[in-house]
Amino acid sequence: MQERILMCEPNFFEVSYVINPWMKGNIAHADRALAQRQWSRLAASLGKVAAVERMTGVDGVPDMVFTANAGVVLGRKCVLSRFRHVERQAEEPHFARWFEEHGFEVLRLPEDVPFEGAGDALLDRALPLLWLGHGHRSDAACAPLLQDWLDIDVEPLRLVDDRFYHLDTCFCPLEGGYLMYCPAAFDAPSRARITARVPAALRIPVDEADAAAFACNAVNIGKDVFLNHASPELATSLRAHGFRVHLTPLGEFMKAGGAAKCLTLRLTEVAGAQVAVKAA
Repeated sequence: MQERILMCEPNFFEVSYVINPWMKGNIAHADRALAQRQWSRLAASLGKVAAVERMTGVDGVPDMVFTANAGVVLGRKCVLSRFRHVERQAEEPHFARWFEEHGFEVLRLPEDVPFEGAGDALLDRALPLLWLGHGHRSDAACAPLLQDWLDIDVEPLRLVDDRFYHLDTCFCPLEGGYLMYCPAAFDAPSRARITARVPAALRIPVDEADAAAFACNAVNIGKDVFLNHASPELATSLRAHGFRVHLTPLGEFMKAGGAAKCLTLRLTEVAGAQVAVKAA
């Protein structure tokens, strides 16, 4: 089965408010023409290994380009986001409409339970497990609902550095059960839960310098990893584990706190235990 990825055209992308540390000092400083070129290069690169589905942005909703935050998809179900910040809440009906029109069952959390989709809910690539980041944007209270609705084990992880406000900024499950992550972004109990679930041979630690360049905010399809930046050391480590590294600079989107993973939502998601069946 060919992978499908949802991206939203950056035709209305800009930095017009501050809701994360990356946005500070960048209001009205995004170059939309450059952003369009960077986005198009990423879409073209991904298009070589997956089908990229495009939706049009909406005027006045600049962060809609970050489709990872639309919801979390598993099978034909989509748990829609409940954005914590009012600046992003206008995205919800537009994403709900897209999912409904494309045949997904849209599930909605209570209004008082913040949840920011596949920015904070990431499927493991080997285990039938959903990793859930909380502490900044999503509430741990959504874990039992996600577990029940998606019929999958949920492992909550507390984020403690506001630079890494979504799980996908510091944590990237990779094909074969590998994990690229920045240990410093998590509290000690969460680090312990990660090491208990993921064997040392499968863990690819990322230092804060690489993490601050959003190396973990990567898109992984098969053995291909697409990311904004990786140091020579990190790129070498990924290649040593059998991955092909594709650097796709996304500096304009970094001004808003996003990179490759933020700009994409994988639509063909299955639980880890079903990966082998899907590939067959």
